[in-house]
Amino acid sequence: MAVDAAEARLEERWRDILSVHARTICEIDRALHPHGLGASDFEVLDILASTSPEQGDHCRVQNLVGRVHLSQSALSRLIGRLEKDGLVERSVCVEDRRGVWVALTGKGRDLHAEVLPLQRAALARMLGG
Repeated sequence: MAVDAAEARLEERWRDILSVHARTICEIDRALHPHGLGASDFEVLDILASTSPEQGDHCRVQNLVGRVHLSQSALSRLIGRLEKDGLVERSVCVEDRRGVWVALTGKGRDLHAEVLPLQRAALARMLGG
């Protein structure tokens, strides 16, 4: 019986985490929608904006996959949309021609700076305690 109660608490905690995640993503989506972005779009821009100059201000798409929590194909489509909107640019990795670099454009950096306070405010509302 103790195992069943422990499993039920664990399952309840898991469902609580999923619920907080879903509500937070919806809140971020609502805040960013007027700017033409969703939560996943913002995550890509935010990761790229935090890429250090020592790294050349770009990131391999392969390295984004685990950080954005999208499949490789979904991430590729998202990056394609961001590129079409002029927010990022892709280039082939010289060291490994199978790899693709992605970097913010000036427009992407400006939009990220504009919406960053909105995303952070949404996080504070939802997770601030």
